[in-house]
Amino acid sequence: MSDFLDILTHGRRLQGAVKELSLTELESVQDKLSNIIDKRKQKALEEEKVKQQKLQKIAEIQKQLEEAGLDVSDLESSIVEKKPTGKKRPVKYKLTDAQGEEHLWTGIGRMPRVYKEALDNGKSLDDFTI
Repeated sequence: MSDFLDILTHGRRLQGAVKELSLTELESVQDKLSNIIDKRKQKALEEEKVKQQKLQKIAEIQKQLEEAGLDVSDLESSIVEKKPTGKKRPVKYKLTDAQGEEHLWTGIGRMPRVYKEALDNGKSLDDFTI
């Protein structure tokens, strides 16, 4: 624990730490602590309310499942794997370099360096069309 928490949670140490404060300063500290406590209580109540609403929705769904003659395991078995929706772009160009490696390019995006070097050496992009 930090020194602050040690002092705050120990009665005598707290009393010694605040003995030089005036009554108005102590009342100000008390008001600030009360505000913090009230906010924490309110947040805890809101979290409990959300939890209760969630439990109520779960109970409603379970009731609907029972009315439909279904079980949770029926839902688990019916889950279908999602297939990727996007299609890959077809490759338009193929270049084989001096080392025998093939370099494929769709023609979209930044031109790969090997294609740029080939074009600089007098080749045409049509030479690599598939």
